[in-house]
Amino acid sequence: MTVQDNVRKPLDRLSEALTAEMEAVNALIRDRMASRHAPRIPEVTAHLIEAGGKRLRPMLTLAAAKLLGYPGPWHVHLAATVEFIHTATLLHDDVVDESAQRRGRPTANLLWDNKSSVLVGDYLFARSFQLMVEPGNLRTLEILANASATIAEGEVLQLTAAQDLATDESVYLQVVRGKTAALFSAATEVGGVIAGAPDDQVQALFDYGDALGISFQIVDDLLDYGGATETIGKNVGDDFRERKLTLPVIKAIAKADAEERAFWTRTIEAGDQRDGDLEHALSLLARHGAMEAARADALAHAARARAALQVLPAHPIRDMLADLADFVVSRVA
Repeated sequence: MTVQDNVRKPLDRLSEALTAEMEAVNALIRDRMASRHAPRIPEVTAHLIEAGGKRLRPMLTLAAAKLLGYPGPWHVHLAATVEFIHTATLLHDDVVDESAQRRGRPTANLLWDNKSSVLVGDYLFARSFQLMVEPGNLRTLEILANASATIAEGEVLQLTAAQDLATDESVYLQVVRGKTAALFSAATEVGGVIAGAPDDQVQALFDYGDALGISFQIVDDLLDYGGATETIGKNVGDDFRERKLTLPVIKAIAKADAEERAFWTRTIEAGDQRDGDLEHALSLLARHGAMEAARADALAHAARARAALQVLPAHPIRDMLADLADFVVSRVA
């Protein structure tokens, strides 16, 4: 059994526990991504939504609500909202990053064009706001609307921070909290709110989602330098080629001598990349133990996620969420 087979186990268990709810979410997504007047919209959306993604974020909403005894039906709308927001950001990200592969398949911007990807992403954002209004819960609306703004803010911050060698770990965490963790924490938080949970439990769900999202992104950054293309669904070294200052590189730069810093300045800041540069970057990461140090950070955030769950009632789903935090980091064991 491979590590990746192990990684799927907690997600599989969570998916099985939420089968009926996820079927309702998927049906709602298919219904709301339709467009009578613009057939390009369902074409582009279906390419990404039906590409075999894990549906982790909407599952977190459903899991939080079910864990706290919510009978429905509005957690389905909130979960679909979360997935639409996520899909919209992916469409926009692939245009910004000029990506050619997503989840092991050609990106929408490659198959169609940048204009289609941006505009369909806008459509999905609009659909998400229609969905998040329907439960009639002002607090969940506020959480998801704020998360949408935070995600966009994080992406813009990354534009300026990602290629600036002055970017340190605090700025990196700010970017990650925006572009990744904000939707994780919103997904879990709204599940608790719609279930009518007390404030301490809602805060615990937020803390779990925040820590899980940060750990998830650090692992994703690590896999870019040490994963297999079929495992990560994109090309190894994409972050380096796209000149992104992710956590392993930030840690290596903090320990760099003058010669090494000149290398990072040339390849990341100036964008002058040559044959063999990726291999040299990997050797520098190894020299300074940057991968191991970043993995330790991911483990610490996973532990924080597990600890947050202790406030919540004992339930099989709580155990699955705890296992999920562990398995996220097992991808870089």
